[in-house]
Amino acid sequence: MGVFIQSTLLPADDPEASLAFYRDALGFEVRLDVGRGTMRWITLGPKDQPQTSIVLYPPAIEPGLTDEERRTIFELMAKGSYATIILSTEDLAATFERVQATGADVVQEPADQDYGVRDCAFRDPAGNLVRINQL
Repeated sequence: MGVFIQSTLLPADDPEASLAFYRDALGFEVRLDVGRGTMRWITLGPKDQPQTSIVLYPPAIEPGLTDEERRTIFELMAKGSYATIILSTEDLAATFERVQATGADVVQEPADQDYGVRDCAFRDPAGNLVRINQL
């Protein structure tokens, strides 16, 4: 009996901009879009991996958070240090060019890391760090 990754959640304070990044720049398919305005939960994922999804959700809406905690979350998002996801691709150069061409915020161009990975990095519209590794 195995354990699988089904979903990961990333905050999205501008659902339309985040949807454009993950759908249009990365090519993910929309699987579910519920709510409206800034109170939307959008589930997306790679077309060939129906069992794995990213859920874009409204940040800082969890019950029990204080106003100070909510401010802290938004401050960390603005700095780009609140959430990270690591993706992978068979063609890092082509993926980088495609995402960069959409005007995405480039954090790091493709580079060989000391720990043996070749990767690049972007910030999505909510400030989440998106690293993409070469398979």
